[in-house]
Amino acid sequence: MTDVKEVTGGISDIPSQARLPTTFGEFVIRVFHEESTGFDHVALTLGDMQGPDPVLVRAHSECLTGDAFGSLRCDCGPQLHAALDAIRKKGWGCLLYLRQEGRGIGLHAKIQAYHLQDKGADTLDANLMLGYPGDARDYEIAAKMLSYLEINKVTLLTNNPNKIEQLRSYGIDVVNREPLVVGVGESNRLYLETKVTRMGHSIDKQELKE
Repeated sequence: MTDVKEVTGGISDIPSQARLPTTFGEFVIRVFHEESTGFDHVALTLGDMQGPDPVLVRAHSECLTGDAFGSLRCDCGPQLHAALDAIRKKGWGCLLYLRQEGRGIGLHAKIQAYHLQDKGADTLDANLMLGYPGDARDYEIAAKMLSYLEINKVTLLTNNPNKIEQLRSYGIDVVNREPLVVGVGESNRLYLETKVTRMGHSIDKQELKE
């Protein structure tokens, strides 16, 4: 089982929790430590999580190239921003930022996969050629973070059915799914089409056309 705890400041016992004013509103940021991997993951929350309705949640995997550098090879950066904006419009919700770069294979292997994609492999085959699964992510850590925050019933912002299945298997009641199709362009169209045709993602193909 994955162990997770909210990070504190050691002997001073200061929680790693603070206000985070952003262009999408004023969130609360919390850092959670996953002992089995050594990674620190983040939960951003806005508003009151304790109402009777499902909480709008995005479980977003780290993508340095898309989130920080604005890469057009994927839709990660636009998804991150669209999720934060959706939470802002809703008035309350939670975004989990999970340290699962490259669908869980890490940054080094992800860029190796990009190299293979430059030579003609699609996003799934590139991972397989390197000896990795098409998607190595495990959402147990996400479920534990949500449970710690007392968020057990959610509306999940995702196009990935596997994410829903995993969270449910770890005890999170995913009541609804809201699609998150943004940032479609010429540089990532094949990437998104592969997600639909080979990885089972729920994206309307019409939304991938120009």
